[in-house]
Amino acid sequence: MSGFWEILLGLGDKLAAHIVLAASAIGLGIAVALPLAVWASRSQPVARLALGFASLVQTIPALALLALFFPILLSLRVVFGEDLPTLGFLPALLALALYALLPILRNAVTAQANLDPGVLEAADGVGMTGWQKLALVEAPLSAPFVMAGIRTASVWTIGAATLATTIGQPSLGDPIFAGLQTQNWALVLAGCFASAALALVADALLGLIERGLIKRKRLQWAGGMVAVALGIAAALTYQAAGDDEDAIVIASKQFSEQYILAQLIGSRLEAAGYRVEYRDGLGSAVVHSAVASGSIDISVDYTGTIWTNEMKRTDQVGREEMYQEIKAWDMRENGVLVLGRLGFENAYAFAMREDRSAELGVTSLEDLVPVAPQLTVGGDPEFFERPEWIAVRDAYGMRFRETRNFSPTFMYNALRSGEADVISAYTSDGRIAADRLVVLADPREALPSYDAMLMLSPRIADDRTLIAALEPLIGAIDVEAMREANYAVDREGEGKLSPEDAAAELAKKIGL
Repeated sequence: MSGFWEILLGLGDKLAAHIVLAASAIGLGIAVALPLAVWASRSQPVARLALGFASLVQTIPALALLALFFPILLSLRVVFGEDLPTLGFLPALLALALYALLPILRNAVTAQANLDPGVLEAADGVGMTGWQKLALVEAPLSAPFVMAGIRTASVWTIGAATLATTIGQPSLGDPIFAGLQTQNWALVLAGCFASAALALVADALLGLIERGLIKRKRLQWAGGMVAVALGIAAALTYQAAGDDEDAIVIASKQFSEQYILAQLIGSRLEAAGYRVEYRDGLGSAVVHSAVASGSIDISVDYTGTIWTNEMKRTDQVGREEMYQEIKAWDMRENGVLVLGRLGFENAYAFAMREDRSAELGVTSLEDLVPVAPQLTVGGDPEFFERPEWIAVRDAYGMRFRETRNFSPTFMYNALRSGEADVISAYTSDGRIAADRLVVLADPREALPSYDAMLMLSPRIADDRTLIAALEPLIGAIDVEAMREANYAVDREGEGKLSPEDAAAELAKKIGL
């Protein structure tokens, strides 16, 4: 438990960022919902349209809603210019504000609809204007019900804000996602505990305001509002103290290798005098665009991913030719500098348990075709939408009984437990050897090569000092060293390392 408390006490920056994001989203939701509720109370068509839209937003999973704002903001750069952020705070703010809208709007509209007609007639009778009636009669009577909606929205928003990690916004989701991918349950527990505690505190303070409004106790509701304001101000101050626009931002995708390499790169830059920030757990689909736009400074990506996902190429060329074409294309189209290959390949490959492979007589993807209709295949959350899967499926005519998505960590567990018969493994993963898995041959070469590349955004592409600090990594990491580092993080029990410690061990192994 000592590790849990140490992690929890070290979450100050994530907590501050989470508070600022959630408070901003709830504030924006209130600013949109309350005027809309007043308008809706005076027009049935507006009420139906507004509540229908807010209800529709609630049917979209929060993770999908957050991700949708990335392409939306990317397309809006044509209008607002290249400085419009596409990752981080802005898309998270907009998505979460929409998510907070329904409970506030519904409670406000219901409160307005259920006001005592006699009171409203009395207000008209004494000659109040529309604005006076709204401010002096309708608002005070509706306030307790509106506060109940704000309380609900706050709890929802604080919980959903943990998902902002996937689009590059620091939050309490950072330790949760990192812990899930590396099976560090103390990290997961600390992130969940902090998020739940924040939601409970916010609900208690907003409940104090609500009860004060119901009982007409000004001191009570004003005190609650002051406490909320002080909490937000403290978070803003803490966050502002830690902000550094000159920091180098390093991205990592949602698997252990990426966390390790990010730490390895960060340690090199810190030794050279740079301040480093990490954006962990990003979706693969947004990382390259984030580097190209300058939202992220450094990432490690793979030749096959850029070739198929970004360049939309389906032809197969030689490994060296693919790399050179990617390097030229990224500089020409995006200003991204591909500094070089790290020295190992992390390709997609299909793997089976050794006993299951022997039982079915399967050693290649061609052998798999006739038995696939009886089997379940597991992949990471994005695999079955990727061009690589489509290429394999079409090249071999592959049809499985069932396809299932797992996080990269649990994908291997699913294979061990029999929940999946085949998985889309990663060739640099140490669990392939540790679990005695058979990697199926790809005789038709449907899968491209996946050399790991170090990629720099246009913002830092000309920084010679930074490049000099990173150049020793080029060609320095062989696949065995990477597998060993990955397994040190992914293994369970004795010998398990954090990504930071695994990066330090990897640096020693490659002579850095």
